[in-house]
Amino acid sequence: MLSSIWLFLSIHMVNLHEVYMQRCIELALLGSGFVAPNPMVGSVLVHEGRIIGEGWHKQYGGPHAEVNCINSVSATDQELIPFSTLYVSLEPCAHYGKTPPCTSLIIEKKIKRVVIGCRDPFDAVNGKGIALLKQSGVEVIEPVLEEEAKALNRRFFCFHRLKRPYIILKWAHTADGFIAADNDERLLITDEATNRLVHQWRAEEASILVGTATVRKDNPSLTNRLWYGKHPLRMMIDRQLKLPTTLHIFHDGHPLIVFNEIKEGKENAVQYVKFDRQPSLIPQILNYCYQHQIQSVLVEGGAALLSSFLDSGCWDEIRTLTNQKLYIEKGLKAPALPSVVPVKKISMGNYEINFYDQHQMVKL
Repeated sequence: MLSSIWLFLSIHMVNLHEVYMQRCIELALLGSGFVAPNPMVGSVLVHEGRIIGEGWHKQYGGPHAEVNCINSVSATDQELIPFSTLYVSLEPCAHYGKTPPCTSLIIEKKIKRVVIGCRDPFDAVNGKGIALLKQSGVEVIEPVLEEEAKALNRRFFCFHRLKRPYIILKWAHTADGFIAADNDERLLITDEATNRLVHQWRAEEASILVGTATVRKDNPSLTNRLWYGKHPLRMMIDRQLKLPTTLHIFHDGHPLIVFNEIKEGKENAVQYVKFDRQPSLIPQILNYCYQHQIQSVLVEGGAALLSSFLDSGCWDEIRTLTNQKLYIEKGLKAPALPSVVPVKKISMGNYEINFYDQHQMVKL
């Protein structure tokens, strides 16, 4: 009888842990676009079934989620902190960075139990925060909703585990599979609504990468003008520096990195990065991004650049926008998709948007 009661209580407690961890994940998402290269983290403090504090990491360089959570507790509830359970979506840090370690505050506040979504892959933390808490007599329960907590910061995990940025390939194509016209005229495939969505994607990523042909044909700005948040760091490939510097991208004052084989140096907001002559520049680009803490790259084209990433197998997501009403019969073919099933599909007016995930691939 006692064992049955204990089993019931254990299952009930696990479910409660998941409920509060889900709230941590929801809070963490409020930091999207503001905290990179730090991870998004959320935290709640619970006393006897009542949330008495909530917080999330709001700004890079600012207080972490646990600090904001504990500081949110009202004056009347301060005495409850040592008798409460702290939930946090990512392992608390145990090192001095831009802020003091969160483990020190947890220990100082005499919190007796901490429930963690997943461990932090960053070398300065990875398991050290948990070990320090346990050494100080804190009960640590982990992992809870581990896969969800990892998915929340998939860019951060990719960067620290694979030592490269998270790669998203994006393109728009016509109903008959063309990504561009076969002349120098710009082909408008997307509309106002889908353009706004693309700008949202730009705001969510650390950087954007395009090839020479895309810049020559479209004369793009590659900024985020239609969504709130930051501009991505713009990067482009121009091996022989043949693009005219009269193009928009050279004169709007936003940072631009030009990967090339000719020169190194900076001219106003344009940084020229010289690479070795290689058939593919992808390994050098990825290494540059890793060395400069650029955790994600949105590759927007053109077709040759997108195909080179696909052929190398170096991608994490693919997002395609299909204009189901536009047929042009001839032009530049869109890259060949892998034989996999999209993990998500949405419709926006005349457009079908498909999402593919390298890590959740289901082959056709």
